[in-house]
Amino acid sequence: MKKRLFVVLLCVVFIVSMTACGLTPPTQTTTPTKAPEQTSQPATSDPQVTLVYAEVNPLDSIVGRMAVKFKDTVAELSGGSIKIDIQHSGVLGAENDVLDTMLGGGGTIDMSRISAFSLTSYGGEKSKLLAIPFTFANREHYWKFAASELAPEFLLEPHENGSGVRGLFYGEEGFRHFFTTKDIKGIEDLKGMKIRVSSDPVMTGMVEGLGASPTVVSFGELYSALQTGVVDAAEQPIANYKANSFHEVAPNMILDGHTLGAIQVIITDAAWDKLTANQQNALMEAGKVASAFNKEISADAEKKVTEELKAAGVNFVEVTDNKPWQDACKAVIESASANNKELYQKILNMK
Repeated sequence: MKKRLFVVLLCVVFIVSMTACGLTPPTQTTTPTKAPEQTSQPATSDPQVTLVYAEVNPLDSIVGRMAVKFKDTVAELSGGSIKIDIQHSGVLGAENDVLDTMLGGGGTIDMSRISAFSLTSYGGEKSKLLAIPFTFANREHYWKFAASELAPEFLLEPHENGSGVRGLFYGEEGFRHFFTTKDIKGIEDLKGMKIRVSSDPVMTGMVEGLGASPTVVSFGELYSALQTGVVDAAEQPIANYKANSFHEVAPNMILDGHTLGAIQVIITDAAWDKLTANQQNALMEAGKVASAFNKEISADAEKKVTEELKAAGVNFVEVTDNKPWQDACKAVIESASANNKELYQKILNMK
C-alpha cells in the first residue's frame, strides 16, 4: 500500500515540475469522428419508381426545357424515389401515337406532354374549347384561365370519362402560325394549299374554312412531307418550328396566331395509382414549379428564336387584321363550342 502511494505522489511531483518549467504533459490523441455525408435529396421510404415521359419535341424547345425542370424537381421533392425518363424528339411517336399507347393500357408510356387539341379526338369536349381558334387574346388571358377554378375540370376530364389518364398541370408553347413551302402574303394565298393536320377535328375544320385541303400527316413525317411536296404547309408555334428544323424546307411563316399552343402534362391512372401519397404530392408540386417555369421562359424564348430565324432568312409575314381569319373560322368556332357554350363564354370573359 505504501509503495502504491509513493508511485502516485511521484507522478504528481513529475507533472508539477513539468508545468513549472513551461512544459505541458502529453495528451491522448483521438481520431475525430467523420461527419455523415450530406445527400442532395432527403431520405425516403417510398419505393423507387421510373416514369417514362414522352415528348415529341427536342429538349431545347420550350416544352423540352419544361420537361427537364419537371424531372429535376420531381427527383428533389420525392427524395429521389421517382425518376422521370424523358423520351424526347418523337422517339415514341407523334402525340396521337403516344395517346393510343397510354389509353390502350400498354404500360410502356406513363406520362406525356400533349397539346390540348390532341384530346379532342378522344372525347375531350372541354379540352376542345382550348383548341378553338382565336379563343385566347394573349398569353395573359390563357394564364388567367390556367389559374382559375375552371382549370382543374379540364385536367381531370379524361379521368372522369374513364379514359385512363389525368392531367397534372398546364403550360403553353406560344401562338401557333402557318408556315409554307410557297411564298405567302396573306390569307388568300392559303386557298388550295395542302395543309398538314393531325386527326384533330377542330384543326381540320379551320383549314377547310380557309379554303385549303387538310392532309393528315404524322408529326414525325412532316419534315419529309414538306420536302417532297406531300403538303404545302403546316402550323406550329415558332419555337417548335425552329426546334424541328421545319424552316429548312418551309421558310415562310404568316403570323396569324390562330391558336395559343395550350398544353397539358398527363399521366396514366395506372402509373398514378402505383405511387404513394407522398409521391403523388411530389408530382403535383413539381407540376406547379414546371408550369411557372414554362410561363417565365415562353415569351422570351419565342422572341429569341424569332430573331434567329430572321437572321437565317425566314420570311415572316405580319397579320395586321385578324378579322378575316376569324370570319373564315366562324363555322368551326360555333360547332366546336356548341356543347359547352356557357363554359366557353366563361373562358372568353377572362380577357
